[in-house]
Amino acid sequence: MGTIQALLHNYVLVVAVSGWLIAQLIKTITVLITTHRFDVERLTGAGGMPSAHSAAVCGMAIAVAKTVGVGDPLFALAFLFASVVMYDATGVRRAAGEQAKRLNVISSKNKLFDDMLKESLGHTPLEVLAGALLGILLAMIIPQ
Repeated sequence: MGTIQALLHNYVLVVAVSGWLIAQLIKTITVLITTHRFDVERLTGAGGMPSAHSAAVCGMAIAVAKTVGVGDPLFALAFLFASVVMYDATGVRRAAGEQAKRLNVISSKNKLFDDMLKESLGHTPLEVLAGALLGILLAMIIPQ
């Protein structure tokens, strides 16, 4: 089997990438419906509902569990990786986004910078939970 074909038949990879893609599409469609404009940045950007990072890593962890079992060290690695990604999304990246909001307010009042800082970096716990549930659901319904 060729490299591309092997990648396309890698169950864990298919689930993880599907989770990321579907979450990004959901965000893009939601923005389109609410603002009546297509925001191409939503297709790849961080932040928003649901968390694409959480969908990808939770889907990956469940797909690994289905493939090798929860007793395998590979599942432990996937589980810990997913935990760190989701913790980071609600902690460090969310705090950075909140700081960017405040700096943008200060900057706009004082005309300090021409460019605004990106504010949508992290996630609320609900956005992470929604992404996690999406990833888990995909791992459960996509066949091995």
